Amino acid sequence: MKCAIFFAEGFEECEGLITVDMLRRGGVHIDTVSVSEDKAVRGSHGITVLADLAFSEFDPAGYEVLILPGGRVGTQNLEKCTELKDSLKKHFESGKLTCAICAAPSVYGHMGMLKGRHYTCFPTFDEAAFGGTYEAVPAVTDGNLITGRGMGATIEFSEEILRQLTDEETLKSVRNGMQYFGN
Repeated sequence: MKCAIFFAEGFEECEGLITVDMLRRGGVHIDTVSVSEDKAVRGSHGITVLADLAFSEFDPAGYEVLILPGGRVGTQNLEKCTELKDSLKKHFESGKLTCAICAAPSVYGHMGMLKGRHYTCFPTFDEAAFGGTYEAVPAVTDGNLITGRGMGATIEFSEEILRQLTDEETLKSVRNGMQYFGN
C-alpha cells in the first residue's frame, strides 16, 4: 500500500507531518510530494520541508491513497495545480482512498467530489455549493473519502486513514507509541 501526500507553498506543517509520521509508525509507505519542481516547500508557519519527490517524479498509478493537507495558502496553491487535480479526480472516481484536511477538502468540493457525501473541513471553507453534508466533527469517512476538520483533528484524521489501511492492533501500537489515547 503506497500513499502520497502533497505539499504546496503555505501548507499546514502539522497536518502534513503528523499524518506522515503516524502512517510511517503504522508501517504504511507514504511519499511526500512537492507540487512544484522544487522539493523544498515552505509551510504556513515558515518551516521548510524537503519533500521526497518533485511533482514530475510522481506517478499517480503507483499509489492507492492520495492526501491533501490544508493551510489557507497551501490549499490555494494545491488548487492551482491542474495536473494534481486531474490525478485526484481520476483516483477518486476509480474508488481509491482520497483524503484531505482543514481547508483542503474545499479543493474536492470545487471539483464536485463532495456531492452527496458526508465530510468535514475547517468551518469557514464549507460551501453549500459542495452539495454534501457537512459534519462538525474531527474526521469523517464516507466510502473512499476521508476528511478532517483542522490541525487539532490531525490525529483523528490520520487514525481514520490507518483504520482503512491496517488493523486494530497496528492502530493501538501507533497510539501507544505516541502516548495518545483520545477518542
